[in-house]
Amino acid sequence: MSLPAIRPRPDQIAELTRGLELPLPKVSTVHLEIIAEGLLNAFSQVRASSPTTVMSGSEAEVTALLEARLNSMVEEDPLWRQLVLCVARGKESVSYDGSHLEKRPDLSIYLSGKHRGFPLVVEAKIIDAATSKTEALYCDNGLRRFVDGEYAWGNREAYMIAYVRDGSSIDTKLTPFLANAMAQTPPGYLVEELPSAVGAGEMDLAHTRHGRNFIYCGSSASPAQPGSISVWHLWMV
Repeated sequence: MSLPAIRPRPDQIAELTRGLELPLPKVSTVHLEIIAEGLLNAFSQVRASSPTTVMSGSEAEVTALLEARLNSMVEEDPLWRQLVLCVARGKESVSYDGSHLEKRPDLSIYLSGKHRGFPLVVEAKIIDAATSKTEALYCDNGLRRFVDGEYAWGNREAYMIAYVRDGSSIDTKLTPFLANAMAQTPPGYLVEELPSAVGAGEMDLAHTRHGRNFIYCGSSASPAQPGSISVWHLWMV
């Protein structure tokens, strides 16, 4: 049985974006910080209840625990419930031009009052140098997906989370790696701004900014280009 041809599908994009102007309005910084606090709280709880899985399980195993806990918080936490409708793991989505119909971000957070077709996308990666899960893999198999329009192409922001097992931090690993990428011509990962810390240090949380060169198709989006994306990075130990 032959696989479907990889080709743009403007009809898929037109239907998904019907009546919308892309990129969608920004999610407020306050809400993005609340999301970070919720992610860290959920991770802390599953780490306490399932320490072996969190410390040595696969990325999928840890993320599945996190999804379940985040959805439980919708029922239990009034503040979280005001902001979040539900969280889905591996929810199929389409790429920016419809060439791929079955992209599966690790987590999709559906926010209250936001378009259901464009949830806040969260990509998760393990950071563990002993098993070759480094910041390079984090960027190549995670961050790049936002730059290339595979994920979150209708949004102005996205999240990456790291399950850190080797003591790494954003400041010691991600920042120098992206600084080297930024010095390339053109900049690797289209880095426009290096990690900028968020908050007072209670969380290892920062955001970066990246250009996006793809063109919207099949919609009335204006401008035709999506502009930059702000990627929020939360590294959890």
